[in-house]
Amino acid sequence: MSLLDRFVAALLAVDRVQAAEVLQAAAAEQGPLPAFEALVPPALEQIGAAWEQGECALAQVYMSGRICEALADTLPRAPAAAGQPTGQDDSQPTIAISVLDDYHFLGKQLVRTVLRTAGWTVQDYAQQSVASLVAKVVAERVDILLVSTLMLPSALRVADLMAHLRAAAPGVRVIVGGAPFRFDPLLWQQVGADAMGYNASDAIALVRQMAGERQ
Repeated sequence: MSLLDRFVAALLAVDRVQAAEVLQAAAAEQGPLPAFEALVPPALEQIGAAWEQGECALAQVYMSGRICEALADTLPRAPAAAGQPTGQDDSQPTIAISVLDDYHFLGKQLVRTVLRTAGWTVQDYAQQSVASLVAKVVAERVDILLVSTLMLPSALRVADLMAHLRAAAPGVRVIVGGAPFRFDPLLWQQVGADAMGYNASDAIALVRQMAGERQ
């Protein structure tokens, strides 16, 4: 049985200890972050598909997500890479992440955790409407905003978000991600975002690039 199969089995059994042991075994071979990326997203996708096919209970989907969120919080935070700012001085961009008019938080959690383990400080705005998100970005002078969506209507609202941000906070850079943007690789451009990440790891390179452009 592969590590992924063992991880899925542990999640379905709601066995946090076993899930942690499998993740640790993978981390010993690949490193913590690559192991997390290799196991967690595909495992949760498999479990979500199983629920859609009536092969597992909604409670198992929910608990799998909670276990993975708890495991994410155990990942070590990496020291800053060369040229990567840390701390709260003027060289550190203000980064925030939010779910836009949606109620699926796991993708946001994965991205926030990956950025945190890479050494970045990220404000978590949870779920926001267009109006409330624009207000927070302006009030807290956000430099880089990451927006996660699961449903197409939420992804399409990014166009409205971008229109308001361009008027109220023209300097903010917006990175989008989520299923609608993976299904339609041109959607991020159509809604006016600055970049799109296919997975949580993409966020590291995109944030590093945008932070470098501020220097």
